[in-house]
Amino acid sequence: MGLTTLAVGVAAVLDGAVGEPPRRVHPVAWFGRVVGAVDREWGRPRLVGFVAALCLPLVAAGVTGGVVLAAALVRPTVGAVTAGVVLFVTTSLRRLLVVGRRVTGASETDLDGARAELRALAGRDASTLSPGEVRSAVVESLAENLADGLVAPLLGFAVGGAVGLRLSGLVAGVGSSVVTLSALAPSPVLSLALASAGASWVKAVNTMDSMLGYRSKPVGWGPARLDDAVVWVPARVTAMLLAVVSLAPSALVAAREWLGGVPSPNSGWPMGTLAAALGVRLVKPGVYTLGDGSLPTVADAERARRRVAAAGGLAYLLAGVVAWG
Repeated sequence: MGLTTLAVGVAAVLDGAVGEPPRRVHPVAWFGRVVGAVDREWGRPRLVGFVAALCLPLVAAGVTGGVVLAAALVRPTVGAVTAGVVLFVTTSLRRLLVVGRRVTGASETDLDGARAELRALAGRDASTLSPGEVRSAVVESLAENLADGLVAPLLGFAVGGAVGLRLSGLVAGVGSSVVTLSALAPSPVLSLALASAGASWVKAVNTMDSMLGYRSKPVGWGPARLDDAVVWVPARVTAMLLAVVSLAPSALVAAREWLGGVPSPNSGWPMGTLAAALGVRLVKPGVYTLGDGSLPTVADAERARRRVAAAGGLAYLLAGVVAWG
């Protein structure tokens, strides 16, 4: 097994077994505290936000890549396991599915509790949402967070790994005159480091957007625009994965027709595809409507959760195959 494939496997196993590390030891939470220092009044907030969006994710990527590189130089398998842990902390699937199930169940038995817990999934005012609207928010969040929280970091890992392999090949072609770098060329050391850096960079960009990317925060303009660019491809890949596991390729066509009302250039793709595949209507009151059916029932929301789980598993599998290649 290739070491980058091993890293993807380690991440998938840890996600299934652990779900998410405690917040006090979670590197993403540590990064969030750094981002919190940017979240205040500035004389030129857009400029500050733009510079922070460029620099902070690069710092996170550099630190992560350096740690994995050091581990891989000790022993390549140690580097692979370390890269797997990095990928694990930059992705999330199990927690998304668990919270989605909990809110869906509570929407029938404890509406106030479901509204309160929905905040862990969707950043909207849930105080007046009906049970069907709560379940709609769950389905929307399952689809959108699959793209942001899993597919995007996996893609960043795959791209970083591919760049690392290419650079290793170029170094190998230079010849023995480059002693220090040519020693790295025959092994996937550089690939593991850059793959981990890629996943960390994507997660850092997404974290900055989730904390700062609101219209009420001018400092968040830069992070939000960068996140839009970074998630552009993962959102569409996620839509395709959802269509595949739903055996509904026509859902992609339907989703395209509903994109006009969604403010985000990306989230409408996975949300609309899942709405079409399930035959339900997803609504964010006063903002958009996706689909022509009824609001999701408990059974519909559970079907959505199972399909997101299947699409997430397929994403891990494809990432492992790409890493093998």
